[in-house]
Amino acid sequence: MVSETITLAGGCFWCTEAVFKDVIGVTEVESVYIGGQVENPTYKAVCGGDTGHAEAIRVTFDPEQLALGDLFDIFFATHDPTTLNRQGGDVGTQYRSAIFPTSSEQEAEARAAIERNAGTWPDPIVTTIEHADIWYPAEDYHQDYWDGEGQRNPYCLSVIPPKLQKLRKSFAARAKSAGTMA
Repeated sequence: MVSETITLAGGCFWCTEAVFKDVIGVTEVESVYIGGQVENPTYKAVCGGDTGHAEAIRVTFDPEQLALGDLFDIFFATHDPTTLNRQGGDVGTQYRSAIFPTSSEQEAEARAAIERNAGTWPDPIVTTIEHADIWYPAEDYHQDYWDGEGQRNPYCLSVIPPKLQKLRKSFAARAKSAGTMA
């Protein structure tokens, strides 16, 4: 299998990770910090907003099962790409909406997805396309968060289920668990 990787920032990485782990064709999702100027940042430092990093996910997928354009459409539908440096109550550059392409083809596809999805939002999309070759894995306890601790976290319990419902309703053919709403 040939795989491709794209890094997406759409607010809290716990929330975006939960969505993309449920997408058919996605083989791996890793929570990471990207786009900042501090080496080996910690969660506490990133949350402080001073490192320049975004909470993001590195999504590895099989392009034969999931087209990059479809992946971007899911990304734009399951977070608010119109709020600058904010997702709901999470405020700061670490929660920005951004795409970190690894090739000119991915960048072109990202720009096309922004244009294609602009009409589905009442406000302009502010998602940035950023170039950053260096990323850092988030601490182990952030990986697969929704599958464990997230099920007991009130924040996650209020934010993640609506995102999963949107995925399962709007992209039923793309969701691994389209028949469930939990």
